[in-house]
Amino acid sequence: MRATNYILPVIVIGVAALLSSIFIVDEREKVLVLRFGQIKQSVTEPGLGFKVPLLDEVYSFEDRILSLETPVIEVTPADDRRLEVDAFVLYRISNIVQYRQALGAGGEREAEIQLSDILDGQIRAVLGSEGVTSNTILSPERAGLMERIRLLADARATALGLDVVDVRLRQTNLPEQNFDATLRRMIAEREREATDERARGSEAALRVTALADRNYETILSEARRDAAIIEGEADAERNRIFAEAYSRDQEFFEFYRSLAAYEEALKGTNSTMVMSPDSDFFNYLKSDTGARADAASDGN
Repeated sequence: MRATNYILPVIVIGVAALLSSIFIVDEREKVLVLRFGQIKQSVTEPGLGFKVPLLDEVYSFEDRILSLETPVIEVTPADDRRLEVDAFVLYRISNIVQYRQALGAGGEREAEIQLSDILDGQIRAVLGSEGVTSNTILSPERAGLMERIRLLADARATALGLDVVDVRLRQTNLPEQNFDATLRRMIAEREREATDERARGSEAALRVTALADRNYETILSEARRDAAIIEGEADAERNRIFAEAYSRDQEFFEFYRSLAAYEEALKGTNSTMVMSPDSDFFNYLKSDTGARADAASDGN
């Protein structure tokens, strides 16, 4: 009976000691075992772990990707147009031993403070570097800038045992006090560009107009030349026909020309002519001459 009284407490103490020496590592975390503040174990795989009861302490660290939102940062790109930006960062603890040694007991809060300082410096360095303007930050080239920030921040964060997984610039705004001045400058730039475009358009219009005028004069002169040639050929053909007709019957030809002259002279309803009755103009209106013309016409 006395033996039972001693054995039972020993068993209970032994079971309690065994249970207190076992710890469980979840798949979402990593674990450090410390003894009097010194690192004794680093457990990164899920499962059961063992420690010395009462002497060892177990500290758990997140193995999942963590997020951090940086405060608003004012940057000045190469075009001196100040912007306010803030970033969203994804990171994870890659080396828990280095993480513990660098940050001590500060843990995640201290890690966020130091990582935020690192990002602040790298965002200012990249967005304020040569060749980076506000238009670049607001363009598709923004993705390349974010990758540069991530690489620089990751190189600095390695000393803290952290990996920077991703950096995203969320908002990019103008400071309130600079908004009106920036807007006026943008308007002035657009007006200058519009003036340049109008000047180039006017110059192009003058070139087109000059070319059209030159082509017009060329075409017109060619047309006049061709018309003169055709008119000369027509006059020559007309004279040839008249000469041929005159050679066939001189008297009838003179009669025909006289009739044409009468028709031209007596056009209109109020024509008045004053001339001598024996004028040659009325030669073919005389009876004997008209008879000769009729005879000549019948003979043909």
